[in-house]
Amino acid sequence: MQGLTEVLFRRVYEECFPGALPLAVSPFIALTRNLRFSTDNAQIRDVMPEKNLGSIPVIPQILGKEPEEFVMLANHLYGMGYDEVNWNMGCPMRAVTAKHRGCGLMAHPDEVRTILDAVVPRLKGQLSVKVRLGLKDKEEIFAMVPVLNDYPLRSVTVHPRLGRQQYTGVPDLDTFGQVLPLIKHPVIYNGDLCTPDDIRRIRQRFPQVADLMVGRGILYRPTLPQEASGQCPAGTKHFIRRLMEAIRANIPYEEAVVRKTKEYWSLLWKALPISEAQARQVLRTQELTIVDNLIDTYTQ
Repeated sequence: MQGLTEVLFRRVYEECFPGALPLAVSPFIALTRNLRFSTDNAQIRDVMPEKNLGSIPVIPQILGKEPEEFVMLANHLYGMGYDEVNWNMGCPMRAVTAKHRGCGLMAHPDEVRTILDAVVPRLKGQLSVKVRLGLKDKEEIFAMVPVLNDYPLRSVTVHPRLGRQQYTGVPDLDTFGQVLPLIKHPVIYNGDLCTPDDIRRIRQRFPQVADLMVGRGILYRPTLPQEASGQCPAGTKHFIRRLMEAIRANIPYEEAVVRKTKEYWSLLWKALPISEAQARQVLRTQELTIVDNLIDTYTQ
């Protein structure tokens, strides 16, 4: 999740719940013509191996469609020690799709084939992709699958919504079920996995799915992976406190600390036994001291 599941989050999560998540996909690295492979680039810095010590193991993710830049970035990431990169063809943000990036590519299978023809033979490691059912029409996925099947992909992650839906409505599981047997690669399901029952329901209905990708659910319910395995873990309050401490220790400016804290809190509060009115007390204030005191109170 862009801006949230960064290395800071991944390190604290692994510290509090070791081994609960075997892998994470990084927030996307956007292709640019003058992409700098240095610590000056925050997106590159997020996946530097030395920054990820003690973190959940990560697969770097690329957003874009420029073949030359794609090959340069992917091979740089392989050179850093990663054996797989993920191509994001699922991002539904309008600013992204308007440029035929992310989910904007789903309506253009010929363009995707041209990109893969130019990229795949030159990659020094493996490639996976993440898609939606389409940008505006679920028929788009049926035109895209034959293209994806022609290349040696490690996996295909499918979020069964349209891009125009963003994150509204419900996943179209019927269409996902039609698409699933058509994809020759291992398929990973993604979308609205927020409770243990959600996970059990998908596993029971689609036993041939290779794996599941949890998105917002890990922030709504940090103990979700353990609960889905039949455990009854504690530690949510401790995790939230440790994450807030890490934000303060790693971000130098008070205004930025408040902003980042609120980004996480807007989702994490749902994992606590508090009301929406109580949660909004944190979201309404700009004073870091007040934010800290309120969060400390709610996570005792």
